[in-house]
Amino acid sequence: MRQVLVTNAVPQDVLQALDGIADVIQGPAGGRLMSRADVLRLACDLHGIINQAELIVDEELLDAAPKLKIVSNVAIGVDNLDLRLMEERGVWATNAPDAFVASTADCTIALMLGLLRKINAADRYVRSGHWPDDGFQPGNWDGLLLAGKTLGIIGYGRIGQAVARRAKAFDMRVIFHSRNAANDAGYRTLNALLAEADVLTLHTPLTEATRHLIDAAQLNQMKSSAFLINMARGAVVQEQALVDALQAGKIAGAALDVFEFEPVVHPALLRMPNVCLTPHSGGGTQESRRAARRLCAENIAAALQGKRPHTAVNNPEC
Repeated sequence: MRQVLVTNAVPQDVLQALDGIADVIQGPAGGRLMSRADVLRLACDLHGIINQAELIVDEELLDAAPKLKIVSNVAIGVDNLDLRLMEERGVWATNAPDAFVASTADCTIALMLGLLRKINAADRYVRSGHWPDDGFQPGNWDGLLLAGKTLGIIGYGRIGQAVARRAKAFDMRVIFHSRNAANDAGYRTLNALLAEADVLTLHTPLTEATRHLIDAAQLNQMKSSAFLINMARGAVVQEQALVDALQAGKIAGAALDVFEFEPVVHPALLRMPNVCLTPHSGGGTQESRRAARRLCAENIAAALQGKRPHTAVNNPEC
């Protein structure tokens, strides 16, 4: 029987597509991920891998896994996969392009509300125990309305458009920058969008073109009253430049679900009250995770039966 590795422990029912097709090896319980060393130790017998987009699939891994037919990311992004090399080796690569759209868009709005309404700072104050001594202090925790603010979206694919729909429900004005929609009335060049947006939110994949897309030069073009939210990939923002801009008051605040060197976070960000930080969990709802894992199992089942996976992002058959 062929073997498929899941790099963490998942509910058995989401893997039903593999019943009778492959034996499944699951990673450690408790939400932890299998180490790369353990993956490499098992690699020689693996026909498929389901991972959370944490596993770097490179020449080393492919050399160690001569039977490998497919790697499925439980994620939208595929920057952990060497797609060209996988194609040359006859290995399919797949992602989960739709499962995390709604959950990521919801989290974007949650972070936006948290920033503009000072939710994190207010929460910390209540927990500090000072409120009974200070008494009611009207005005101290006043934030900003979303209504009437301009939301600038960089990356106007499925997630960016889902964020736009939610933002419009808050009476926000939406503009965007994307490679493929220059004729739309909401389109702006990157520089124009940076100068106009009250809130800037990022939803672009990480590529050579988008690495450090937001650096010191771009941050200098933003309003000093503007907020930045990164829901894309950490390296889309040059983290040191962001820290410098926040410390200098060049922008008003930031919310980051992803980090340039994650899981390491710049220590200055940890001390800033106008920054909200989440651990790359923006797309993570119970429903989205189950749907993505089920799709990954279906993709692997298809590949192991000689069929094209449903959401292939390369074409090893060419």
